[in-house]
Amino acid sequence: MSDLSQIIKAYDVRGTVPEQWDEPVAQAIGAAFTQFLAATGEPGDAVVIGHDMRATSPGLAAAFAAGVRAEGRAVIEIGLASTDMLYYASGALDLPGAMFTASHNPAKYNGIKMCRAGARPIGQDSGLAEIRDRAEALLDKGEAAPAGEPTAPAEQRDLRPEYAAHLRQLVDLSGIRPLKVVVDAGNGMGGHTVPSVLGDAVLPALPLTIVPLYFELDGTFPNHEANPLDPANLVDLQRAVVAHGADLGLAFDGDADRCFVVDERGRPVSPSAITALVAVRELAKHPGSTVIHNPITSAAVPEIIREHGGRPVVARVGHSFIKAEMARTNAVFGGEHSAHYYFRDFWFADTGMLAAMHTLAALGEQPLPLSELAAGYERYVASGEINSTVDDQAAKVAEVRAAYPRAEVGELDGLTLRFPDGAWFNLRASNTEPLLRLNVEAPSEERMISLRDEVLDRVRR
Repeated sequence: MSDLSQIIKAYDVRGTVPEQWDEPVAQAIGAAFTQFLAATGEPGDAVVIGHDMRATSPGLAAAFAAGVRAEGRAVIEIGLASTDMLYYASGALDLPGAMFTASHNPAKYNGIKMCRAGARPIGQDSGLAEIRDRAEALLDKGEAAPAGEPTAPAEQRDLRPEYAAHLRQLVDLSGIRPLKVVVDAGNGMGGHTVPSVLGDAVLPALPLTIVPLYFELDGTFPNHEANPLDPANLVDLQRAVVAHGADLGLAFDGDADRCFVVDERGRPVSPSAITALVAVRELAKHPGSTVIHNPITSAAVPEIIREHGGRPVVARVGHSFIKAEMARTNAVFGGEHSAHYYFRDFWFADTGMLAAMHTLAALGEQPLPLSELAAGYERYVASGEINSTVDDQAAKVAEVRAAYPRAEVGELDGLTLRFPDGAWFNLRASNTEPLLRLNVEAPSEERMISLRDEVLDRVRR
């Protein structure tokens, strides 16, 4: 019996190739996805498909497309794309979509992010479990694509110009003061999209001088992992910002749906600060709106949202959960500690590029350096996310909880413990790896370090 539970997770497909999945599995998932769309009455007669620069992505995407076409739906192949370009295609064309990427994971991994028309998310509770069951049944029958002769057609489109024009319409950068920006694409898809959106590859030039780092597409990631959440992967960007006298630096992950920001001193600006900064900008345009954040963002985020007349709402970590909550509340914006940023004007989907553009606009519309601008949004001291390899995650979380019987407990996403002095920590299991992820925040650095080290000692003991 086929078992795809190891690769079909809470909100996407993710696993090593070919050990955990390969092209026949991709074809089965494509057929199962199309069957699911038909069973749920999804409108339209096509599926839009994009892929990143990993060596295995074109073959997996083509196999998935074959499964879709055999089930009677046409495919629109947009080729090399960032994940947010796939969401743009799904939203603008009003079609379901699939993006082949493993985001920040090492080169041997690949994955699929699937969505319904309008970039509506598909997660474990909104279709992924059914798609998994259907794909397993097809594999067990030896029929990855059992129906639909002749196959439906396929066409290819380059949507970069339309994608870039849409983003520039949402954030106008044409009138800001000139800025020098170092961009580290990490050999990922940012090297494909940044020249189109922030450069002059397809649209008129903006008042930006772009200093490119690692724009060559290379799924082996020869310079560093395309995971800006790890401080080691920001070092090159930090040095380049200082060396070039740049106003800021931007780092994208492998599929360019996340964006990290470095100030003019080469110091990281926390994703929570960027969340608050963008929230203030969106609330100025849409007063009184809801803004989503997850339990791990800084306590400053809901404080600042309320101070600017907005309504903060907490949602679970993960793009399918955030998107679903944004749609339910009609939120104008959402931000996560991992540098995922979601916009109502972008079909409630996440786009690192649009968050970068908001940051550029906020900086370029006033005279202060980014370090001073960002200081207004950073009120507490945070540890950043710290990973620990743990075999029995649930038992370890229970052990840590028992050690703090007087703390205020939250269990929306992992374990969150809050203390009377304003310090708190969140400990949660990874959805994709055998890890526990710890985030700590406190009013002072001394208190943060003390609590961080204390919890880490218990986790790693």
